[in-house]
Amino acid sequence: MKKVLVTMLLIALSATAAQAGLRVVGRGAERQFDPSSFPPAMKANYDVVRVKCVKCHTLERLVVAVQTGVAPISGQPFDRSATKAYGIKMLRKPDSNMTKGQVKQAVDLMNYLLSEAER
Repeated sequence: MKKVLVTMLLIALSATAAQAGLRVVGRGAERQFDPSSFPPAMKANYDVVRVKCVKCHTLERLVVAVQTGVAPISGQPFDRSATKAYGIKMLRKPDSNMTKGQVKQAVDLMNYLLSEAER
């Protein structure tokens, strides 16, 4: 487990310069995307993620996944098919209190972030 975390940290550090279009603010567990340059629809989606998703984990997890293309906990690829799977998984969690619409907003945001990271 320790090796996985160290590897993920090294990948994250090497990948941060590659995504100049996605601005990240904060450090450590406080890291999150700066939504100021997001289109209005994605800002609304980010608000949903910022309220709903942080009940179970920090936004840093999303930052690392988008920057590295690897889900920090599972080590699996973080791509568009993964975002859909995560959306379904979150919808099924009884404590998520997310509607289908909110899950769609979260998945749309993750896909937008992945697209921006590819630039």
